[in-house]
Amino acid sequence: MKIYKGNEKAPHILNASSNLLGLCFVVLTSLRFLKLSQRTIIDKTDIVAIFFFMLSCILSFLSIRGSIKRGGLFEWIADLLFIGGILVVFVTAILIVFNVIG
Repeated sequence: MKIYKGNEKAPHILNASSNLLGLCFVVLTSLRFLKLSQRTIIDKTDIVAIFFFMLSCILSFLSIRGSIKRGGLFEWIADLLFIGGILVVFVTAILIVFNVIG
């Protein structure tokens, strides 16, 4: 049985969510630059993913910087938000592949 020592996943969540946050910003900027944001739902799902990844970054950072007691809660919430962001990106990609949105 593993005893929770705190902040084990938080640095990994922070790293991965900040990378995916940057990728989502590139997608959103590209859609706006190409003037495709009015014709697609991709920008709206991208904004939802940005929201999830941004909150995940903030909470994982607070988990690293905060106390151990709150750090565990922040890390757990950041993990859930990260998974939520991944799922939004996954669903968006599947919808694009099957030409449901575009």
